[in-house]
Amino acid sequence: MRTIRVFMLALPLATLITATGFAGEFTLTSPQISGGGMLAMEQVFNGFGCSGDNISPQLIWSGEPDGTKSFAVTVYDPDAPTGSGWWHWIVFNIPASVHSLAKNSGNTQTGLLPAGAVQSRTDFGKPGYGGACPPEKDGPHQYIFTLWALDTDTFSLDEQASGAMVGFFLHQHQIDHAVLTAVFDR
Repeated sequence: MRTIRVFMLALPLATLITATGFAGEFTLTSPQISGGGMLAMEQVFNGFGCSGDNISPQLIWSGEPDGTKSFAVTVYDPDAPTGSGWWHWIVFNIPASVHSLAKNSGNTQTGLLPAGAVQSRTDFGKPGYGGACPPEKDGPHQYIFTLWALDTDTFSLDEQASGAMVGFFLHQHQIDHAVLTAVFDR
């Protein structure tokens, strides 16, 4: 009799778990970045005393949660000596059907972003990817690449939106996020 009761309880639970449609693990990867590794000069800013190529890495993701209507990508340095960190790249309104950003899509002149995606103003003062460039002898800085799965198709923001403003909307509409962190030092 106990076996039957356990089975009768387990069956609805298994049905509930299946019905909720758990996706696989939400992951963010890049051929150019290894988690915890050093960014290459290709991803380093060209200016502010740095002489990198300022090329955004290719980003690839999978396993987004059910209900994802769009994605956003941010790159943030929490170690910048500003009191508020430093926004290096902000992209939102990436359609849910997209699962990668091409290498150098952060260059506003390439047209490599998916249709409808918006790059907004970074702490360099303009939209587009701004690579790593910590102050000399400040020690290694973390560069946190975050992919956001969102419950809305679009934000009603434009390319002049600040990192803080976009961050507010990201936290209001976040379903989940995946992180890839690299470091750079000079």
